[in-house]
Amino acid sequence: MTDANPDPVAELVALGLERREARWLVEEFYPGEDPDARPALLAAARRRLAGEPLQYVIGHWPFRGLDLDVDPRVLIPRPETEGLVDVALGELARVDVAAPLVLDLGCGSGAIGLALLDELRQRGVAATLVAIDESTDALAVARANARKHHLHAVSFLQSNWFDALDASLAGRFDLIVSNPPYVGEQEFATLDPVLRHEPLGALVSPSAHGVEGLGDLAVILSRALDWLAPGGSLVVEHGDRQRTTLLAIAGERGWTDAQDHDDLSGRARVLVARRPR
Repeated sequence: MTDANPDPVAELVALGLERREARWLVEEFYPGEDPDARPALLAAARRRLAGEPLQYVIGHWPFRGLDLDVDPRVLIPRPETEGLVDVALGELARVDVAAPLVLDLGCGSGAIGLALLDELRQRGVAATLVAIDESTDALAVARANARKHHLHAVSFLQSNWFDALDASLAGRFDLIVSNPPYVGEQEFATLDPVLRHEPLGALVSPSAHGVEGLGDLAVILSRALDWLAPGGSLVVEHGDRQRTTLLAIAGERGWTDAQDHDDLSGRARVLVARRPR
């Protein structure tokens, strides 16, 4: 960047950034066009031009009504996952519990569970959240996001799915939500290279039942029944080619009312399965 062009957005566009992203970086790193902030703006532009996701460069990103801190320790919150929250809220309305207990499996930044807590709080519902992740780094981000938004009715636990949960919680959760890894290794190799900046373990899962990327989803479907209260719901995000197999597994495992929802682009995305009453 030089002083030849007084428009900082135009300068970043000249460096190769898209205009929309240039505006976002200027708003974030160059408020009031403070000359002392120009080095930080240039450094941010270089990170983005090197391929780092814009969300990590900025350091926070909106999800539902929350502004979540994000960095390479966690997945970037995505619009299709916002739809999962809508489905989960509908399931909680169906069971109509005054103070629901919610489990967020593989919480990452905390996006799903914290959004549920926040929106239920706005409705006057005193929910309690247990947020689990295998990664201590991800849990640190989620804790920070809970503090940032003054969401205190949450406990965090390092666990490989259900392994470290206290046995006293079996059969008590009204809702279990998850956006687990569901991309297969071969599929991942064909996706946008920008995904390589995100934590691989939160994206890629082994095959199961002859379907690429289904391994973690199969584990969740097999074990979640033991942790749900009668009539409680499991709501999980999945890949667009996994619907048929997931519905079949749900039927085999004894789930009732299993159904699947499309995302905003019309792709199969969110499975709902309920424990029999």
